[in-house]
Amino acid sequence: MDRIRILGGQPLMGRIAISGAKNAALPLMTAALASDEPLVLENLPRLTDVRTLARLLSELGVETALEELPRAGDGSGGDRLTLNAANITSTTASYELVSKMRASFWVLGPLVARFGEAKVSLPGGCAIGARPVDLYIKGLEKMGCEIELDEGYVIARAPKGGLQGAVIRSPLVSVGATHTLMMAAALANGVTTLENAAREPEVADLAECLNAMGAKIEGAGTSSIRIEGVKKLHGTTHKVLPDRIETGSYAMAAAMTGGEVTLTGTRPDTIEAALTVMRAAGVEALVKGDEITVRRNGSRLQAVDVVTQVYPGFPTDLQAQFMTLMTCAEGEAEITETIFENRFMHVQELARFGANISLHGDKAIVHGVEKLKGAPVMASDLRASAALVIAGLAAEGETIINRVYHLDRGFERIEDKLGRCGARIERLK
Repeated sequence: MDRIRILGGQPLMGRIAISGAKNAALPLMTAALASDEPLVLENLPRLTDVRTLARLLSELGVETALEELPRAGDGSGGDRLTLNAANITSTTASYELVSKMRASFWVLGPLVARFGEAKVSLPGGCAIGARPVDLYIKGLEKMGCEIELDEGYVIARAPKGGLQGAVIRSPLVSVGATHTLMMAAALANGVTTLENAAREPEVADLAECLNAMGAKIEGAGTSSIRIEGVKKLHGTTHKVLPDRIETGSYAMAAAMTGGEVTLTGTRPDTIEAALTVMRAAGVEALVKGDEITVRRNGSRLQAVDVVTQVYPGFPTDLQAQFMTLMTCAEGEAEITETIFENRFMHVQELARFGANISLHGDKAIVHGVEKLKGAPVMASDLRASAALVIAGLAAEGETIINRVYHLDRGFERIEDKLGRCGARIERLK
């Protein structure tokens, strides 16, 4: 497995181009199953999760054509993927692939809506909590689906004549369930209303793409989404929105190391909660159009409490990175994780840098220390990997990060982007 080596203590100076969002690209790719015409996705990030899902779609019979386009000098740009689901050969998504990545489960919605049946393995992915799929199943049952669980597979069958519109109120906010049910409802008979729907920008991005394909979706980005089903969706070309988690991660890296970094090609409105908290800690974050300039003049940051919440609150996907930022802040920061029950696995690895963090159930108390020292560490999941990179950039001496395959799932060429800003970082094959 590859490792990443960092010699820390170097302020970051320069510009970092933000890639397309992983969390938008994956549901957009599954949307190709809802039409027999080509879907072209632009600004696609070059990530292992994208390749894994493309492989799954290929196994179902989707023709995939990926163009790995050259990046500009500042690293900007993305790939182009053409997906053609005209000749689907299977409606079964295998355990082998779905177990590698939870987002693969989202094929359930468009498959059962378009073909009347689907057999999809229960998901795997990052070990950061149970994240049950019962919300997906109950929503599809409301639309008339018969659901059977058999040997680790969800087998869904639509009623004769297709899925029926319904009012679906979720007891919990679930991005994945919102994606899945919105795609299913786009081809259902009548009107479907999703109440207590996820409000994430990636949900709105999927709805924008589906509408361009001929869907009739209103309210995406709010907690109530209305979908009037149509008989057929056609092809379109859609540009993936910028990755807000990558944006926030690099913003925190700049704040942690000092210096000045301008993040380009961003959507600042999508990470307002994170910018607000960073400013409260003493970070300067200037927004101009689609650029965010983050700088710290060398003074010590102030400890700030954070509670993770569903969008538009502080994102759970930036919790580990923010905890790293607080390790050297002045005072004591209380970080409360309300989304996933098992998302503090990075705490023990941060302790190897000399961080002082105590755990109390769903709360982590971060007692700021003067400095971190480099150490060999191991990534437990995707976002924890980014947190360890941020710690390594600021720590004295050498840091070796193992299991960086997690990073490659969600951060495109992280060593190139940081290296361009003066970080002493390299990938060890």
